[in-house]
Amino acid sequence: MGDREIDQVLVERVQQGDKHAFELLVVKYQRKLGRLLSRFVRDPAEVEDVTQETFIKAYRALPSFRGESAFYTWLYRIGINTAKNYLVALGRRAPTSTEIISEDAENYEEGELLRDNNTPETELMTKQLAITVNNAMSSLPEELRTAITLREIEGLSYEDIASVMNCPIGTVRSRIFRARETIAEQLRPLLGTNKEKRW
Repeated sequence: MGDREIDQVLVERVQQGDKHAFELLVVKYQRKLGRLLSRFVRDPAEVEDVTQETFIKAYRALPSFRGESAFYTWLYRIGINTAKNYLVALGRRAPTSTEIISEDAENYEEGELLRDNNTPETELMTKQLAITVNNAMSSLPEELRTAITLREIEGLSYEDIASVMNCPIGTVRSRIFRARETIAEQLRPLLGTNKEKRW
């Protein structure tokens, strides 16, 4: 039984009144959802609040969940909308700059890739690349940033991203392509590549 099928069984149990089944879904997706939402809401305490609010909304809406998309796709859509509404209510929009501090990288699952630097030069280059990528991502229009985040950070399929973003799959492909091109343009000077060469 795959992840999607397990989630569907848990959802059906919640719909029949089993609150423990929902707790299992929260435990399974809380960290992933928090990581996604931290791309929109920067303050960790606020991320926690928005994550909790997302699960509350999901719990209330679960009776009408029909399983046409995967549970996590549906949950991420609720999360993204909750984060957007939260920022609008505060009169803010998603931050335009992100700085990665090396200590923060240690807390990310992906941080393992950043820890094995042999020389000060490679460490500096890695830091510059990370800052450039984050700045490029932060400067992207919201639709492009959401699409590339769901694809590259969350690892969602194009179909799932289309479902989360409520748009055709062709639009998703176009947004991801444009986001990658924008980020690549920012990285070219650091990597010494010209426009004709992909990577």
